[in-house]
Amino acid sequence: MVFAGYSSGPDKAIPTTAVKILIAGGFGVGKTTLVSEISEVAPLRTEELLSELSTGTDDLDGVESKTTTTVALDFGRITLSDTLLLYLFGTPGQDRFWFLWDELSRGSLGAVVLVDTRRLGAAFPAVDYFERRRIPFVLAVNRFDSADVYSVEEIRDALALDADVPIGLCDARRRESIKEILLTLMEHILEKASRAQAV
Repeated sequence: MVFAGYSSGPDKAIPTTAVKILIAGGFGVGKTTLVSEISEVAPLRTEELLSELSTGTDDLDGVESKTTTTVALDFGRITLSDTLLLYLFGTPGQDRFWFLWDELSRGSLGAVVLVDTRRLGAAFPAVDYFERRRIPFVLAVNRFDSADVYSVEEIRDALALDADVPIGLCDARRRESIKEILLTLMEHILEKASRAQAV
């Protein structure tokens, strides 16, 4: 979804484009952290404490210390340039909240699929979701301190990603690292749109 508007500068109005982007991935990969860290406004978070009711429902393998979970969405905003705003919508990661993805993805131009190499299999549902809907996405490998390091080629092969899907390393706790991923996504979206127009 693209919104056009104007932001006023000291001399004249500058056209502004606002774009809706999803931040997706499995449970506990760092989506809430990413949105909270990059947002230039106070982020909206819908985190709740994990309870005994989630035992046996939410897979805590590899994230045993996690105490909260997103139950609806995360929301933040980042200005990438004088003319480009991104509205970021973080999806919930658990299977029981997948019904929200269709609503959250409506009108989005692209997505960041955040992954944890300690639980790479958790990325398959998100990758499949965006591939089937032909929504452009980039894969962002969140560098957890305790995670093994794999090459981009190894990750691409493990997830059976098409050659044109960008893969980048990031730290969801660092703004500059996240910004690089978002810039890569915007370049990818523009490239795909340009190729589609050329056909």
